Amino acid sequence: MPPRPSRRSAVAPFMAMDALRDAKALERAGRHIVHMELGEPGAPAPLLVREAAGAALRNGKLGYGEALGDRALRQRIATHYGARYGASVSPDRVNVTTGSSGGFMLALVGAFDAGARIAVTAPGYPAYANILSSLGLEAVPMEVGPETRFAPTAAMLAAAHREKKLDGALFMSPANPTGSMIEADELSKICTFCDEAGIVLVSDEIYHGLEYEAPAETALRFTPNAIVVNSFSKYYAMTGWRLGWLIAPEELMRPLERLQQSLAICAPTISQQAALAAFDATEELEENRAAYARNRALLLERLPAMGLARFAPPDGAFYIYADVSDFTGDSMDFCKRLLVEAGVAATPGLDFDRSRGRTTVRFSYAGAETEVAEGVARLGAWLSTQRVG
Repeated sequence: MPPRPSRRSAVAPFMAMDALRDAKALERAGRHIVHMELGEPGAPAPLLVREAAGAALRNGKLGYGEALGDRALRQRIATHYGARYGASVSPDRVNVTTGSSGGFMLALVGAFDAGARIAVTAPGYPAYANILSSLGLEAVPMEVGPETRFAPTAAMLAAAHREKKLDGALFMSPANPTGSMIEADELSKICTFCDEAGIVLVSDEIYHGLEYEAPAETALRFTPNAIVVNSFSKYYAMTGWRLGWLIAPEELMRPLERLQQSLAICAPTISQQAALAAFDATEELEENRAAYARNRALLLERLPAMGLARFAPPDGAFYIYADVSDFTGDSMDFCKRLLVEAGVAATPGLDFDRSRGRTTVRFSYAGAETEVAEGVARLGAWLSTQRVG
């Protein structure tokens, strides 16, 4: 008899990846598809990073590294927090991980026992609930909407905790899929409440650096007890290098080290050596951010004219989370038809909000400017043929 899949493997699909699969199938058949489904930077990794990787390859010394990460990179990450946020972080609290995904696994296994209840937002990043479920943890959705600018608040967290005790909270700012940010005053209140209630806050800061009107704030400015997750994938344009980091309280560092030793041994050595150069590539990275800002401005101008005037505040990241209820009550069907009929790949809101996502769609503007402009033109032409209501 073949093995049966485990109950813990019965997680929901990641619909953005399903959309990519379907788009790739059309491309293999000769279609030109505009990719607005994935949150992947259209720019390559910075030149300095690629040159550092080449030097590491020529050197040839790419063996196992320390479980917590190369000391030089841990120090550079710690220095970054002082320079950007004015937050004092010891390199001894930094753990280099296999992307932010590896960081979430370490944080959730290292800080919570099976059965723990973790608050997450809806809409929110779909992998959160899937990872929590596979680890025997319970995701507790907190619905956010226009009344709080699609961001969680300390009051919402307190209400959920009163209803039934929470063990943790996992929040992202800037957020995926909405792009909305938790304002600094509210983040401070969230951190204070978590400390007082004994809730472990995991702060996903993977989109830091990609803000357009006001800077994002780190939870570490308000509490030393938060676990911060970040990555080189988004701002630093190093998605395939699979490199991220955790910053955790000192009490967790040895447990995290032991887990990393067994779950991954270490983060990719070549990626760590190359990532040191990422902090010196600010000019190129800011050029990328400026291109995203121009894509964002184009969408903010054109979407309302197409009939998509309601969307979450796109404070950061590179997404527009739009209300499409004037065109459909089925975001899955909407995105399938948009792909086949117009050649534009987008992600249905059901990926991010199972209860309310049938009338929302996420559009990514992370791609090259010419591609995003083409996608916007195709979307507008296609919507003009759809029945409203």
